[in-house]
Amino acid sequence: MTDSQTITAMAEAVYRARTDLVQIPPLRDSHGLDTVADAYAVQESNNARWIAEGRRVVGRKIGLTSRAVQAQLGVDQPDSGVLWADYSFTEGDVVDTRRFMQPKAELEVAFVMDREVSDPDLPMAEFIRSVAYIVPALEIVDSAIANWDIRLVDTVADNASGGGFLLGLGARKISDLDLRLAGGILSRNGEVMSSGVGADCLGHPLNAALWLARNMATLGRPLAEGEIVMSGALGPMVPVAPGEVYVAEIAGFTPVQVAFEDGGTAI
Repeated sequence: MTDSQTITAMAEAVYRARTDLVQIPPLRDSHGLDTVADAYAVQESNNARWIAEGRRVVGRKIGLTSRAVQAQLGVDQPDSGVLWADYSFTEGDVVDTRRFMQPKAELEVAFVMDREVSDPDLPMAEFIRSVAYIVPALEIVDSAIANWDIRLVDTVADNASGGGFLLGLGARKISDLDLRLAGGILSRNGEVMSSGVGADCLGHPLNAALWLARNMATLGRPLAEGEIVMSGALGPMVPVAPGEVYVAEIAGFTPVQVAFEDGGTAI
């Protein structure tokens, strides 16, 4: 385990990058970050700092669940981070790109919890009963690491490259859909840029969500009633820029639309 002084220094570097919106070199190079445990320690240090400053956690996100995204970033396992209330968007919002450094969009589904999940060995059937509903979603991933030059440790330390997220309308029950076979496309200004199916997300979006629920329970920070869980991407992430309109369409759900502008209305 890296000494606490180095963890603090790495957390400060990420905090400053996120606060000032200035990209930094990979932590694996600048500070010798080389273990996932240390990377999560950096993430947790900043989470505690931001919470103390008044930010509010509204859920959790799973990253790197798509083989396509893993191939893009050169990693081979999922990770997790937190969702912040001040970076939450809804259908029809205009997202200000100035709040991000190098944003990209991902097509996802989101689970909203009906009850707390505190069992590290939770069976899948129990998890399904713990979900209130699911909605189509779009995650705005962003990296504090310059040029997205990340490895697993870099993205974990940087809150799993979390930026913001947008939830669509038209909530559905899990039993209403076959999420594994549900196909989706992400279009930019009318052109399809990314596509996939639920099976591209750890074999099933429920597998990803259950992985997260068990992991958080093991860490003593169980998912709570009302919390949002972002499933992870169904397909490759796509860079976004001002002047673009994205539409996320997943079979069985109402389409989700969001526009990106420089200086647009932000939450």
